Amino acid sequence: MPGRRTTTVEFVRGSVRGGRRRARSWLPSMFTLANMMCGFGAILVAFRGEYRLACALIALSVVFDIADGAVARLVGAVSPFGLQFDSLADLVSFGLAPALLVFALFSDGRDELDALGWIACFLWVACAAIRLARFNTTIDPTADKRYFTGLPSPGAAGVVLASVYAFADVMQGRDRLWVLIVVLLPALLMISNVRYRSFRSLVSPKSGRPYGLLLTLLVVVIGLVVVPTVACGVVAYSYLLSPLVIPLLSPLARLVPNRVKELLS
Repeated sequence: MPGRRTTTVEFVRGSVRGGRRRARSWLPSMFTLANMMCGFGAILVAFRGEYRLACALIALSVVFDIADGAVARLVGAVSPFGLQFDSLADLVSFGLAPALLVFALFSDGRDELDALGWIACFLWVACAAIRLARFNTTIDPTADKRYFTGLPSPGAAGVVLASVYAFADVMQGRDRLWVLIVVLLPALLMISNVRYRSFRSLVSPKSGRPYGLLLTLLVVVIGLVVVPTVACGVVAYSYLLSPLVIPLLSPLARLVPNRVKELLS
């Protein structure tokens, strides 16, 4: 009897532990699913002419995309399935959603220059797909994890949504041709070899003193509340131009006291 009772107790404990492991493994996927849902919602509302709402939904997709990776590392649930699922969600939220948002804004279903919209928006989707496929197939364990090769698709989508959010209500008719130009540069940068800083380490649970991250987030949140249009544009275009701007500003970092650098690191 004691042996049978012990076996039963161990079986129950093992089942509980297995259930907890399965719950932890699915937790990051819930954030990935939320990312995809927001991207899909952005597509639907874009074709109803609610461009700013579509931008807000794509911005939420960016938040969920950052969160799913952070949660996966936090609970130790990084897996090949999670990587592939995340890429498929990103293709919806940062490939299809921005392209269809731009096409809906540019063409409005009636413009004779729709062909230009088709070409530019398909170029965006193709570049996003190539960017994600290249990322999945060229993972190098020895590579510098602080950088991405090519503009990440969420960063590229941020440029589009910031531009549309700022100017969609003031542009009419053929004036909307500007939005196709906004699409071209980020699309080509996604498949380029330009290195972009990865902020993955800043949201890692191993970050011991994330004071710099907290200060940056505080400034961004205040900006989004007070002047959302300006804040979105500054954040999106600063990251887009960061490979050019950071080398120019790096000499100024020598003027910052070492004590301040340590506090912000």
